Amino acid sequence: MEWMAWTLPTAIFFLSIGAMLIGMGLLHMKYPSTPRVGVLGIETMRGDRLFISLLGSAFINLAWIGLLDAPQYGALIICGLFAIFVFRWV
Repeated sequence: MEWMAWTLPTAIFFLSIGAMLIGMGLLHMKYPSTPRVGVLGIETMRGDRLFISLLGSAFINLAWIGLLDAPQYGALIICGLFAIFVFRWV
């Protein structure tokens, strides 16, 4: 019995998350990050900002699906801009 539809977009999603985690790990080994305080007023490191951007992107996509009847590509653009904001100023 199959409980989840493993489609190409699902595989790409999980491979992208894995690639980001591996990339952040390699980046941290080569260039260790130092904590910084941004607009949230909390100390964050590169991995924290990645987590915040992924979590925020999930909520952006859920809101997009729930509130709009538009293609999901618009949410992807907003998520990209949100990630840039988080990595730059959080």
